[in-house]
Amino acid sequence: MNFEDLNASGEKKMRIIQEQVPGKQVTLAHVIASPDPIIYRKLGLDPQLDYQRSAIGILSMTPPEISVIAADIAMKKANIEMGFIDRFSGTLIFTGRVAEVENAIMEINDYLKTKLGFTICEVTKT
Repeated sequence: MNFEDLNASGEKKMRIIQEQVPGKQVTLAHVIASPDPIIYRKLGLDPQLDYQRSAIGILSMTPPEISVIAADIAMKKANIEMGFIDRFSGTLIFTGRVAEVENAIMEINDYLKTKLGFTICEVTKT
Protein backbone atom coordinates (compact mmCIF):
# COMPACT_ATOMS: atom_id res chain seq x y z
CA MET A 1 0.00 0.00 0.00
CA ASN A 2 1.25 3.45 -0.80
CA PHE A 3 0.21 6.64 0.95
CA GLU A 4 1.34 10.18 0.35
CA ASP A 5 2.15 12.27 3.42
CA LEU A 6 3.43 15.77 3.84
CA ASN A 7 6.67 16.19 5.73
CA ALA A 8 7.40 19.12 8.07
CA SER A 9 8.27 21.43 5.17
CA GLY A 10 5.07 20.60 3.28
CA GLU A 11 6.72 18.34 0.67
CA LYS A 12 5.02 15.13 -0.35
CA LYS A 13 6.67 11.92 0.89
CA MET A 14 5.75 8.43 -0.19
CA ARG A 15 5.04 6.02 2.66
CA ILE A 16 5.03 2.30 1.86
CA ILE A 17 3.46 -0.25 4.16
CA GLN A 18 4.57 -3.85 3.68
CA GLU A 19 2.59 -6.73 5.09
CA GLN A 20 3.37 -10.35 5.59
CA VAL A 21 0.27 -12.52 5.37
CA PRO A 22 0.21 -15.22 8.02
CA GLY A 23 0.30 -18.71 6.67
CA LYS A 24 2.38 -21.81 6.34
CA GLN A 25 4.13 -21.63 3.02
CA VAL A 26 7.39 -21.84 1.13
CA THR A 27 7.32 -18.82 -1.17
CA LEU A 28 10.70 -19.31 -2.87
CA ALA A 29 12.76 -22.46 -3.44
CA HIS A 30 15.55 -21.82 -5.92
CA VAL A 31 18.80 -23.49 -6.99
CA ILE A 32 21.55 -21.37 -8.51
CA ALA A 33 23.79 -23.81 -10.37
CA SER A 34 27.38 -22.71 -11.10
CA PRO A 35 27.00 -19.19 -9.68
CA ASP A 36 29.60 -16.55 -10.38
CA PRO A 37 31.96 -15.94 -7.42
CA ILE A 38 30.61 -12.38 -7.02
CA ILE A 39 27.24 -13.86 -5.97
CA TYR A 40 28.96 -15.72 -3.13
CA ARG A 41 30.66 -12.52 -1.98
CA LYS A 42 27.47 -10.44 -2.16
CA LEU A 43 25.68 -13.05 -0.04
CA GLY A 44 28.44 -12.94 2.56
CA LEU A 45 29.74 -16.38 1.62
CA ASP A 46 33.42 -17.13 1.04
CA PRO A 47 33.92 -18.01 -2.64
CA GLN A 48 37.27 -19.63 -1.78
CA LEU A 49 35.44 -22.20 0.32
CA ASP A 50 32.01 -22.33 -1.25
CA TYR A 51 32.72 -21.93 -4.99
CA GLN A 52 33.99 -25.49 -5.31
CA ARG A 53 30.58 -26.66 -4.07
CA SER A 54 29.04 -25.33 -7.35
CA ALA A 55 25.46 -24.48 -6.24
CA ILE A 56 23.51 -22.20 -3.90
CA GLY A 57 20.09 -23.04 -2.51
CA ILE A 58 17.77 -20.21 -1.45
CA LEU A 59 14.45 -20.60 0.35
CA SER A 60 11.97 -18.14 1.77
CA MET A 61 9.19 -19.31 4.09
CA THR A 62 6.55 -18.24 6.56
CA PRO A 63 6.27 -18.31 9.45
CA PRO A 64 9.91 -17.23 9.49
CA GLU A 65 10.87 -19.41 12.47
CA ILE A 66 10.40 -22.50 10.30
CA SER A 67 13.74 -21.64 8.64
CA VAL A 68 15.49 -23.17 11.69
CA ILE A 69 13.70 -26.49 11.20
CA ALA A 70 14.32 -26.35 7.45
CA ALA A 71 18.05 -25.81 8.08
CA ASP A 72 18.14 -28.84 10.36
CA ILE A 73 16.40 -30.98 7.72
CA ALA A 74 18.81 -29.80 5.02
CA MET A 75 21.87 -30.58 7.13
CA LYS A 76 20.61 -34.06 8.03
CA LYS A 77 19.37 -35.07 4.57
CA ALA A 78 22.05 -33.68 2.25
CA ASN A 79 25.76 -32.94 2.13
CA ILE A 80 25.45 -29.14 2.20
CA GLU A 81 27.10 -26.26 4.05
CA MET A 82 24.86 -23.74 5.77
CA GLY A 83 25.44 -20.17 4.62
CA PHE A 84 22.68 -18.14 6.27
CA ILE A 85 19.60 -18.70 8.44
CA ASP A 86 17.30 -15.83 9.35
CA ARG A 87 14.53 -16.79 11.75
CA PHE A 88 13.10 -13.26 11.50
CA SER A 89 12.66 -13.10 7.71
CA GLY A 90 12.37 -16.83 6.95
CA THR A 91 15.38 -16.89 4.64
CA LEU A 92 17.66 -19.90 4.29
CA ILE A 93 20.78 -20.04 2.10
CA PHE A 94 23.13 -23.00 1.74
CA THR A 95 25.76 -24.32 -0.65
CA GLY A 96 26.71 -27.70 -2.01
CA ARG A 97 26.88 -29.71 -5.18
CA VAL A 98 23.89 -29.18 -7.45
CA ALA A 99 22.38 -32.61 -6.70
CA GLU A 100 22.83 -32.15 -2.94
CA VAL A 101 21.28 -28.66 -2.96
CA GLU A 102 18.33 -29.95 -5.00
CA ASN A 103 17.95 -32.91 -2.64
CA ALA A 104 17.99 -30.64 0.42
CA ILE A 105 15.26 -28.43 -1.04
CA MET A 106 13.13 -31.44 -2.00
CA GLU A 107 13.50 -32.95 1.49
CA ILE A 108 12.56 -29.63 3.14
CA ASN A 109 9.54 -29.21 0.88
CA ASP A 110 8.40 -32.79 1.40
CA TYR A 111 8.62 -32.56 5.20
CA LEU A 112 6.90 -29.18 5.40
CA LYS A 113 4.11 -30.31 3.06
CA THR A 114 3.42 -33.80 4.42
CA LYS A 115 4.14 -33.35 8.13
CA LEU A 116 3.22 -29.71 8.74
CA GLY A 117 0.65 -28.98 6.02
CA PHE A 118 2.57 -26.20 4.28
CA THR A 119 1.78 -24.86 0.83
CA ILE A 120 4.88 -25.39 -1.30
CA CYS A 121 5.98 -23.41 -4.35
CA GLU A 122 7.62 -24.85 -7.44
CA VAL A 123 11.39 -25.41 -7.19
CA THR A 124 13.17 -23.27 -9.75
CA LYS A 125 16.73 -23.48 -11.08
CA THR A 126 19.06 -21.23 -13.05
